Amino acid sequence: MPSYRLQRVLARSGVASRRAAEDLIRSGRVEVNGQTATVGMSVDPATDVIKVDRRRVKPVKAVWIALHKPVGYVVTRKDKQGRPTVFQLVPTIPGLTYVGRLDIITSGLLLMTTDGAGANVLTHPRYRVERKYRVRVRGRPASQIQEMLAQPIAIDDRVVQIVNHRVRQLGSDRSEISLSLTEGRYRIVRRLCSQLDVTVEQLTRMSHGPIQLGRLRPGEWRYLTDRELNAVRAVRAA
Repeated sequence: MPSYRLQRVLARSGVASRRAAEDLIRSGRVEVNGQTATVGMSVDPATDVIKVDRRRVKPVKAVWIALHKPVGYVVTRKDKQGRPTVFQLVPTIPGLTYVGRLDIITSGLLLMTTDGAGANVLTHPRYRVERKYRVRVRGRPASQIQEMLAQPIAIDDRVVQIVNHRVRQLGSDRSEISLSLTEGRYRIVRRLCSQLDVTVEQLTRMSHGPIQLGRLRPGEWRYLTDRELNAVRAVRAA
């Protein structure tokens, strides 16, 4: 069963902020299964009985959101440079975090959730979760790009995990590349395009694992459907 830090569970349940929850625990006001809790202990909110001042804390159902991140937004809660962040586009939900990153000039699907264990499954390299991208580039004809992608391409001495690719000619030196990768290294698609010696004009993430961007417009978001939530659970169970 998934387990989480107790202070995080209290924060997600709306009891207090994470820091205030730590103070509650230190003061001896929190119990887990009848025992006085300690800061940093792990709990399963679905099965453990958690009480604050002898009142039971009810578990909160995990939230999953699909957002079409627009260009110009940073994937962080607060930005020191004052740039707009993705958290300004979605509801204020305790414990909400992002599932992987997209850089400021990349758009497309960004999953956000309060389910830390689920987020880890969708981003950890060992699960090899597929991400799909659409990239519009210039600098080489499609035939050359196709030939180069057919060969292993290494970045930082490690071959990029390309599941499949398709290249479509848009003009004399402009092409559209559809890429499926089973990794999410930092700026991996842009670094791959640098290896191909092409300039990225537009980069959009079309899917992450079983979740598709679909018809969401830039800046729009939606909650995942029950069917999509089941698909995420299936990835976790695999």
